[in-house]
Amino acid sequence: MTTLYQKYRPSNFQEIVNQNHIKITLQNEIETNQMAHAYLFSGPRGTGKTTMARVLAKAVNCEKRGAGESEPCGQCASCQQITNGTSLDIIEIDAASHTGVDNVRENIISNARIAVSNKRHKIFIIDEVHMLSISAFNALLKTLEEPPQNVIFILCTTEIHKMPTTIISRCQRFDFKRINVGDITQKLEYIARKEEVKIDRSVLETIARNSDGHMRDAESLLGQVFSISGQEITQEKADLVIPRSNLESAVSLIEFLSNKDGAQAIRLVNQLVDEGVDLKQLTEDLIELLRRMLLAKISVNLAEKFSQDVGQNLEGRIQPLIKKMSAEHLVKVISDFQQAQIDIKTSFIAQLPLEIVIVEICSSGPVSADFFQPVKGSPTALPPADAGKISPLPVQIDEVRAKWNEILLKVKKYNHSLSFILKICEPRDIDGSLCLVFKYKFHRDRIEQAGIRQLVDKAIQEIFGHPVIFTTGLDENMDIANGLNIPNNVNREENPPESSGNSETEKENGQEDTSGKEQNKGNNNVDNILKMFGGKVIQ
Repeated sequence: MTTLYQKYRPSNFQEIVNQNHIKITLQNEIETNQMAHAYLFSGPRGTGKTTMARVLAKAVNCEKRGAGESEPCGQCASCQQITNGTSLDIIEIDAASHTGVDNVRENIISNARIAVSNKRHKIFIIDEVHMLSISAFNALLKTLEEPPQNVIFILCTTEIHKMPTTIISRCQRFDFKRINVGDITQKLEYIARKEEVKIDRSVLETIARNSDGHMRDAESLLGQVFSISGQEITQEKADLVIPRSNLESAVSLIEFLSNKDGAQAIRLVNQLVDEGVDLKQLTEDLIELLRRMLLAKISVNLAEKFSQDVGQNLEGRIQPLIKKMSAEHLVKVISDFQQAQIDIKTSFIAQLPLEIVIVEICSSGPVSADFFQPVKGSPTALPPADAGKISPLPVQIDEVRAKWNEILLKVKKYNHSLSFILKICEPRDIDGSLCLVFKYKFHRDRIEQAGIRQLVDKAIQEIFGHPVIFTTGLDENMDIANGLNIPNNVNREENPPESSGNSETEKENGQEDTSGKEQNKGNNNVDNILKMFGGKVIQ
């Protein structure tokens, strides 16, 4: 049974997908009759190296090709023989199974000396040429240096680094590139029409992305889809054959992150874990996708290249994300996931590093300078144009300050250490909004974590009987007295100093003995710091 990649192998230059930088050069050489005696085609598998070699051989020996033309007719005896693989002038050798020097002497050197007519060329196509032994390369070298008349060598390799430089220097070298998703999809659509199979373009784009730029892989996968789906292919049937695309999952994850939907993002990650997806590979694909979004963000030309790599379907989902996320935010997210990729290797819970990054991203500030999606309940959820129109607080700042100790006590019931973090903040009225100001960023970030913020919201609501919207801010110049910064107009809980009642031990020569007070003060400071950070003295 003929496979799709064999059945639809290009028979002329026009049908070869992509590789225009090679086609144009070869066609010009054919049209001007300035052919080289040796060519070296290198590049990834399935990108058209052997196909290009056969088309070149067909064009060179075409009996009906006119002067100044480069395309083979495909109808003459020579073209038909090359298509059918029966031409005596075209000798294809698989170097992977003919590595020795004896095979080179017998199959190449001896055959090269057999004369052909002046109008035709003897063409040797040596596939996987890097597999030849050193002695075989040495034997081939002499023939390449002084080739017989009308003999052309076309060497094909996927591993150019294994080729001797003496061989490379005697050939015209052409490097084949991976084929982009758009061009592969177009070829697959052509095959589907020819086979009279109805298939959605999104399925073809998925096949193209899974092929990783290799046309032969894409055509083979399409053949598998055809074999199980009949004349009409649905997405459900195609999913039975097509390997799961991490790229689509990565796009979905970025969509959740851009919307600050941490719950859905974490749910997706755990679903992928249950389905057996390799999280390291998923993270690599996610970072690569974010990188391309960043490049597209800073350059129109890079944006066009990006759309060619992902296809129209995913591009339609990604373009709004590129516009929505700032370059600075993308850099931060990429950096976070790079660290998560490292942590995955040592984490006893595989998905934990990703979950931590998701929580941090979804609990942080706005996504971009012109599109806000912050933590639910924050007044920064309004667009910048409305930033000055934030509604006044339902309570006055004086009320908040007056009841601040009550709020701290309420918070302490839910989270002991959180109350000490709030003690070193200062509630302020900024543009009619309650703002909890901290001296240190890590304290503010702690409050902005989704679960912690809910506790603070709950405590304030219980004190005032209704929700109170608040934001957080930083003031590095804020003075923290004794490790605690409760505002002056807040009623502090003060305990009067206890007296021992022994004036003789408290005073000596008219002065108080303050050593005990200083020691207690130091102990209190240590206690406050320990409580603030949730620590304890272990020695």
